[in-house]
Amino acid sequence: MRIAQVAPLTEAVPPKLYGGTERVVHWLTEELVALGHDVTLFASGDSHTSAKLEATWPRALRLDGSVRDPNALHMVMLERVRRKCDDEEFDFLHFHLDYYPWSLFMRQPTPFVTTLHGRLDLPEHQPVFDTFSSPPVISISNAQRRPVPQANWVRTIYHGLPEDLLTPKSCKQEYLAVLGRIAPEKGVDRAIKIATRCGIPLKIAAKVDRADQDYYDQVISPLITGNPLVDYIGEISDQEKSEFLSGALGLLVPIDWPEPFGLVMIEAMACGTPVIAYNRGSVPEIIDDGFTGFIVEDETSAVAVVGKLPQLSRAAIRRQFETRFTARRMALDYLAAYRRLMEATEPRIKLVSSAE
Repeated sequence: MRIAQVAPLTEAVPPKLYGGTERVVHWLTEELVALGHDVTLFASGDSHTSAKLEATWPRALRLDGSVRDPNALHMVMLERVRRKCDDEEFDFLHFHLDYYPWSLFMRQPTPFVTTLHGRLDLPEHQPVFDTFSSPPVISISNAQRRPVPQANWVRTIYHGLPEDLLTPKSCKQEYLAVLGRIAPEKGVDRAIKIATRCGIPLKIAAKVDRADQDYYDQVISPLITGNPLVDYIGEISDQEKSEFLSGALGLLVPIDWPEPFGLVMIEAMACGTPVIAYNRGSVPEIIDDGFTGFIVEDETSAVAVVGKLPQLSRAAIRRQFETRFTARRMALDYLAAYRRLMEATEPRIKLVSSAE
């Protein structure tokens, strides 16, 4: 199958550091190539892939200070995809750009699907999905769908990691962990309070976006300064995650928003590390309460289960990851969705008997 994967230009594929969507696109692309498909990846020029790379811009936009209007470059990329469709270069198109492709691509014949990677509960999403109720979309959790039931949902496909990307390391578990991004909705301030109440060290491996710098300065920094239990180590790479997560008693995910998926939860599971997460968004779909971690409602209930973390089997957590959240399983699920959509767009041939 000739497949186009169309990624955001915000980060390279895969991203150098933080970047959930681009990371998932990379894993999916590599698995599709490994399964024998002819894949073209539309992404920034500093991306690395075994697929054919179509680069709209030489560098990821987050790292390129010269770009002030990222929408302009995304429009150029979409037009390049459409022109290749005119030349019948693809059997199927897979977009990871939210609703931006719909107006253009619903008016051409090549079958396509969009995976929605973000939150969908904002008021402005309602007119979008009312207007574009026919383009097929894939959710990354069932919870993500709830605000926009009018969308043309094809199926839910959970993210997956390459099976050997992150693995359990043999080390002593001495701290609680936070991984990802420091932002109000991620609840890092709550994680600090949970660890402090338990008297257990907390290591924070996370980036601070420019938009969240005030939150860090005003809320997080005062909680860290002078607190001997908190170690803010900054953003880390995939190569550092196995050791970081394996050394943790558990990963804290005290979110305060409708998390569409939460990649850090399955990264922890890949290392056999249990997760304590607030009952928001996708969490009940990802975490098996009492088996791969604990689902809690607030700070007090989180503190109450920290002492139970050593009772969970880290080997069993890893096995659950291998069963539910590998990149190969994700790729096979997407291929099934592609084929279903391609079959739905094939012209119907009416068989007429000789008696008619």
